[in-house]
Amino acid sequence: MTIKPLLDRVVVKQVEAEETTKGGIILPGAAKEKPQVSEVIAVGEGGIVDGNEVKMYVKVGDKVLASKYSGTEVKLDGEEYTILKQSDILAVVVD
Repeated sequence: MTIKPLLDRVVVKQVEAEETTKGGIILPGAAKEKPQVSEVIAVGEGGIVDGNEVKMYVKVGDKVLASKYSGTEVKLDGEEYTILKQSDILAVVVD
């Protein structure tokens, strides 16, 4: 099953948290921070939202930073996703 977001919505999946710190310390599950970087899985087509034209700036595969408490979390086929508005995305992460 796939998710196709509507209008200015974006489907993201959180990138897995690091198992070790930069210093090489292995972290137990409870000590890991919730990752803030997510990967874009699907993007809506944009269009007219509340009377304004919305152009989509993110694309599938982009790594993004989103507002901490934004979007709606959904579970589909055992995978967890977040559906949010493009305006809730703060930045695209560039390697």
